[in-house]
Amino acid sequence: MELLDLIESYTHQDASTEKLYAREGRKVRGGRNDHRYKQSLLEATNLYKGVLSGRIPTHRLREAMTTSDFSYLFTDIIDRQMLASYQARPVMWRQTAKQGRVRDFRTVRRFTLDGGEGVLEEVKQAGEYPAAALTDGKYEYSVKKFGKRLPLTWEDFINDDLDALASLPDRLARAATLSEEKFATSLYTSSTGPNSTFFSVGHANLVTGNPALSIAGLTTAMNVLAAQVDTEGNPIYVDSVHLVIPPALEITAMNIINATEILAADGGGDGTGNNQLRVTNWMRNRVRPVVNPWLPIINTTSGNTAWYLFADPGTGRPAMEVGFLAGHESPELFVKSPNAMRVGGGLVDPTDGDFDTDSTDYKVRHVFGGTLMEYRSAVASTGAGS
Repeated sequence: MELLDLIESYTHQDASTEKLYAREGRKVRGGRNDHRYKQSLLEATNLYKGVLSGRIPTHRLREAMTTSDFSYLFTDIIDRQMLASYQARPVMWRQTAKQGRVRDFRTVRRFTLDGGEGVLEEVKQAGEYPAAALTDGKYEYSVKKFGKRLPLTWEDFINDDLDALASLPDRLARAATLSEEKFATSLYTSSTGPNSTFFSVGHANLVTGNPALSIAGLTTAMNVLAAQVDTEGNPIYVDSVHLVIPPALEITAMNIINATEILAADGGGDGTGNNQLRVTNWMRNRVRPVVNPWLPIINTTSGNTAWYLFADPGTGRPAMEVGFLAGHESPELFVKSPNAMRVGGGLVDPTDGDFDTDSTDYKVRHVFGGTLMEYRSAVASTGAGS
C-alpha cells in the first residue's frame, strides 16, 4: 500500500484510525488522535509526495518547514513510511519459526509438555486406569535491543534534492528485516555448518550420509523427519515442510519441486534400474522452498551445499521461536531534536540540524530475540555426501 493511502486510512473517524500501530500494540505518538492532527498529517503528506514527484517546487517544502508544527508532522510521515516498507517486505524466518511476544528484557521461559497422547490401553473390569507419563521441557531466551544511526547534514538535504529523504525509510526498514533474518538463521547454523547441538546423531535429525540436494536426498530427509516420535514413542504427523536452501541450490530445488513427474524404481528408490515408474511429483504439494541468502554468509564451511527441512511452525511443535518486545514489535524511527532556535523565535526543523554543525541524526531501534526449540521438527544435511 502507498504511503498516501496509509495516511488517508489513518485519518478516518472509525475503528481503523489506529491500525498502523494497534496491530503492533503501540500507541499513536503523543496521543495525536484528534481530527485536526489527522487532517494536518494528510495535508503534510500531500505536500511531501508532491515535492518528491516534482509537481510541487522544493521551496514550498522548505517554507513549510519554518512553521512550528510541520517538523513534527514530517517526522511522523517518515516514521509511518518506514513502518509501511517494513510490513511490505517478505520475511523468510516466519515460515520456519514461531513468532513470540515478551513483556520486557528479562529472560523468558517457554514450557512444553509431551506425552499423554499414546494409544489407550484396555482397562479390565474393576481395574485401575493406567497413568500416562508426561514430560515437560523448558526453553529460555531474552530479547535485545538493536539499532543504528544515520547521520546527515544540512548540505545533504540541499544537494540531494530530497533523494536522501525519499530513500531513508526504506533503507531503515531493510536494515530491520535483514537483522531479523540474520538472527534467525544464526540460531540453526554457524560458521562450521548446521548447529551441532541442535542437529546431532542423538537427536536423529541429520540426514543419513549428508547427501547433496536431490530427489533421493529429499526422500531420505522426509523419511528421517517422519521417523521422529514423541516421548511415548508415538509418531509425529507432519503435513508440510519448508526446504531452506542457499541461493546456490535454488535452481536445483526449483527443478525438483516443479518437476511434473519423478522416475522411480519398481521397488522404491530412484529410477535408475529396470521396471521404472513414472509417478506424479508428490513433493510439489508437500515441500515449500525458502531461499535464504544468509546461509553461505554465516556458514563459511558448507553454506553453499547445506540444506534444511523444517516442519511448518503452525503444527504445534515449532523448531524455533523469534520473539519481540510487546508494544515494540516493529522497528521504531527517531530523529534527534535540534538544539537551536531562530533569532526571531520559533522551532528549528530537524533537517536544519544542530546549532554547532547543522547535522541531523536519525535512529532506528528494533527489539527481538529467540531460541531453538523442538529438534524433532527439523532435519539438516551438510550436502557433503559423507
